[in-house]
Amino acid sequence: MSTLLETQARPRQASPLGQLMLARLREFWRQPEAIFWTYGFPLLMTVALGIAFRNRPVDKYVVDVQDGPQAEKVAAILKQNPRFDVEIHDEATSHLRLRTDRTELVVVPKDSAQPVYDYRFVPSRSESQLARNEADDTLQRGAGRKDPAATASIPVDEPGGRYIDFLVPGLLGMSLMGGGLWGVGFVTVDMRIRKLLKRFLATPMKRGHFLGAIMLSRLVFIIPELLILLGFAYLAFGVRIVGSPLAVLALILIGAFTFAGIGLLVASRARTMEAVSGLMNLVMLPMWILSGIFFSSDRFPQAAQPFIQALPLTPLNHAVRAVMLEGTPLAALLPQIAILLAWGVGTFVLALWWFRWN
Repeated sequence: MSTLLETQARPRQASPLGQLMLARLREFWRQPEAIFWTYGFPLLMTVALGIAFRNRPVDKYVVDVQDGPQAEKVAAILKQNPRFDVEIHDEATSHLRLRTDRTELVVVPKDSAQPVYDYRFVPSRSESQLARNEADDTLQRGAGRKDPAATASIPVDEPGGRYIDFLVPGLLGMSLMGGGLWGVGFVTVDMRIRKLLKRFLATPMKRGHFLGAIMLSRLVFIIPELLILLGFAYLAFGVRIVGSPLAVLALILIGAFTFAGIGLLVASRARTMEAVSGLMNLVMLPMWILSGIFFSSDRFPQAAQPFIQALPLTPLNHAVRAVMLEGTPLAALLPQIAILLAWGVGTFVLALWWFRWN
């Protein structure tokens, strides 16, 4: 009987994992700046980039006509093409403007009975090559050329094929990367600097409870953030998910887990803000450039592709775009998911091994 009473009187032991998660959630909601950088900043970036690239006007090329007897006539023909801004300059000025990237093309008319032109352009600049081709087509038509085949141009502008549709999945991946590294790594180092981790050392809490609570609380923050971002992109720019929304949600959870593990590993030994900031920039910079946030990673040389594809953000961006833009099922994305899980599990295990409280 006494044993039963003692058992009933014994206070119920709280779960260390649950209590740590609640503490982290309360700490987050008491920091307005953290709420802004988590939820407000991604929306502002989406607005800015979406406005900049939603409906881009037709590119216009600056074309210089070298001064001479035929310059006015040639300039008049080129001006019939609305894509050209045409100016007439002498030889030295035209050459300087081409060399300093103030014009895409220099047309040099020859003084002869038949139309003869020299094109001066920079082949390593794509806009210069395109201006050369279009200027040649315009001048050839002005000289009376007729196409043997009738053609028609049919512009296609629909959701899924615009730059904003390509951009939003990249922003999702970027938010997952930044949130995992800064939201996990920065917080952990900040607690180490404030001696909070040293106090946890005196409790019966296990290391795995602490690291698991940090990762799980980040998942709680990141899901509303990205759902808000997707909802805003749909309402403001008409960005749709062609595939399964549940598949996108699953990829978000996997990506959040992956980058939270990387964030824990980065912060496992760092003792100062300078150290952890440097490590995070070192980890994020290659993915910012190479992993296809703002443009396709396929633009890089083939020799660099094995390294690029091994970066965790690259398969995440590819998988999210495949679901959102092409309707690809998760079963077809198992290689990308395997890479993400390998990064997440591997870094979490290493973080458990290397982590120090002080």
